[in-house]
Amino acid sequence: MRFGVTITIIALTAQMAAESASLPEGLCFSTEFPADRVRLLIDETWTDAKGTRQVDQEIFDSVFQIIDDAEEFILLDFFLVNDFLYEEGPGMRPLSRELTDRLLQKRKQNPEVKITFITDPLNTAYGSVPSSYFQTLETAGVRVVWTDLNKLRDSNPVISKPWRLLVRPFGTGPAKTLPNPLGEGSVSMRSMLKLLNFKANHRKVIVTEKSLLVASANPHSASSAHWNMALRVDGGGQAAACEAESAILKLSGAEPFNPQTEMDGKRDEGGASTTNKSPALSVELLTERKIKEKVLELLNEAEAGARIDLTMFYLADDDILHALTDAKKRDCSLRVILDPNKDAFGRVKNGIPNRQSAERLVEAGIPVRWADTHGEQCHVKTLYVEHADKTATILLGSANYTRRNLDNFNAECDLACTAPTGHSAMKRARETFERWWSNPNDRTYTTEYKTYEDTSVLRKISARFMEASGLSSF
Repeated sequence: MRFGVTITIIALTAQMAAESASLPEGLCFSTEFPADRVRLLIDETWTDAKGTRQVDQEIFDSVFQIIDDAEEFILLDFFLVNDFLYEEGPGMRPLSRELTDRLLQKRKQNPEVKITFITDPLNTAYGSVPSSYFQTLETAGVRVVWTDLNKLRDSNPVISKPWRLLVRPFGTGPAKTLPNPLGEGSVSMRSMLKLLNFKANHRKVIVTEKSLLVASANPHSASSAHWNMALRVDGGGQAAACEAESAILKLSGAEPFNPQTEMDGKRDEGGASTTNKSPALSVELLTERKIKEKVLELLNEAEAGARIDLTMFYLADDDILHALTDAKKRDCSLRVILDPNKDAFGRVKNGIPNRQSAERLVEAGIPVRWADTHGEQCHVKTLYVEHADKTATILLGSANYTRRNLDNFNAECDLACTAPTGHSAMKRARETFERWWSNPNDRTYTTEYKTYEDTSVLRKISARFMEASGLSSF
């Protein structure tokens, strides 16, 4: 008992030290811009009447089209780009190879297009497993930038503080002493210890001089059957996205990206086409804690009767849980779909943190359904809120609703689009949520709350501690 109390005190003390650490310049960024056109893209997975997994995917087909249409530059920032744990099967695609091949094809067809690819060192198991994809891209002239995670704040200070002092000075190295927890092969002890810092550039962004796309989806082969959503913006946001991504470039020691130079002055400062004098759409690009601020703004300002639909891969942030229950008390119309947190690339998980968060929501009278997953994950991170003025806002992107994702630890990026409720993106958001909620036409997307209900006090305490201390992978 005393040992447990001591560990808790150490964890919380170290957490406070991490909270006071400075944030790299340019992170926690937000800006609003006009746009000509916004489209909501959906990747969804369901089982048919025979119990066979089916998929319908749009996001990376759109990414590939954006690459094909680019004439001046392509800037990508994706968290997972590898074949770790990939197995062929229904709905599975070798997305990492497909993306690499598309970029190589672009280099061959139009070598004048400048391509910069920002990614996370998780794709090399932190230095232990070379990435053939990124090696090939670099050989072809693509600028590859590995995010310097050491510059990010420590979300797991119990590990990070001693790691910085005792392990970091020695690097990682290619030693092969431990099984690779991410896939085949082995990793060094130092790479494994770096993994336990649980840091990430978790963004999923592509921007060219013509288009911007922000998603919850990774071009990760083993994730290719996941449920995901994305917003594609044409005619706006390029400069904003390049400014946000330049923060990652700078903290990683790379030259920032100047969109005005790359676009040869063809776009205005907001990124919208100069011919569009009265755009109907307002879009915000938000990173890190600015995402949480927007979530709380949307929930706290929702009026009685407002429709609120939330679909989330990880939900644990206490402020957001309180805002959801407060919205319910104001008679807002809430519904929540959560991933059951049971599947992780062939491994079985124990449901933390979503099952514990779901219990709090249900106790407050908020209806909850679980994504009925079969090996894949409901990887969506989308909030839809309707307003009294007959407009609605959809907020989506890379950020889960957890401390690590929302409190300036991970690098994250979301878009929030506000438009009339009759806009095609808003209609599609409502229709998609309704389809997932109600399972029409012999398609099974979700299951009732009792399927994964968990009232364990021990796991409830564990979930709260893991969220508060950073001693978790979510």
